[in-house]
Amino acid sequence: MFETATATLDWLGLIVFTITGALVASRKAMDFVGFAVLGTVTGVGGGTLRDLLLGAPVFWTERPAYLLAGVLVSGAVFFAAHLPQSRSRALVRLDAIGLALFAVAGAERALQAGASGTVAVVMGVVTATFGGVIRDLLGGDSPVILSREIYASAAAAGAVTFVSLTALGAPREIALGTGFVVALLIRAASLRWGWTLPRYRPPTGLPHR
Repeated sequence: MFETATATLDWLGLIVFTITGALVASRKAMDFVGFAVLGTVTGVGGGTLRDLLLGAPVFWTERPAYLLAGVLVSGAVFFAAHLPQSRSRALVRLDAIGLALFAVAGAERALQAGASGTVAVVMGVVTATFGGVIRDLLGGDSPVILSREIYASAAAAGAVTFVSLTALGAPREIALGTGFVVALLIRAASLRWGWTLPRYRPPTGLPHR
């Protein structure tokens, strides 16, 4: 049952993030190959880095169906990207959902691999953000993780919630669901009300170097 819940999150996160990568490809007017590449690497990028850091087999090498799904979803977006009234709005919303899904799925995979709670939180953040970093870089945009927006910290909050509830003995599905909701709500609230983290400001009077 636990494996089924995690696999479901993996699949949902991959599909959602693949769509965001393909939407960026549509904004850049790429061809079908560009859609397939950008969409697929966005979908599998975070999980790939997570598995490499954990020393585990990279998930899509054992289940190539993940890659096939990435190509198929990207192809569907190639023919349907013009349908949303605002691709930018759709991209931001789907990215928030993918972030929350992968934050808890990545942390869960790390716990299953025997990692500590701290490492699991870090792996949740890596899984949730690295695909988006690849997407933004390949799409010629500044990575959202480096912007003022609350992004990686929303993923961290979701992962911490999941790991904490798991350590307290909560049922795994409840821990996963609660962590997902926490990450999604924080990210959505930051987009709605413009929440940001404090920025560095040098003391007044000191020269800039």
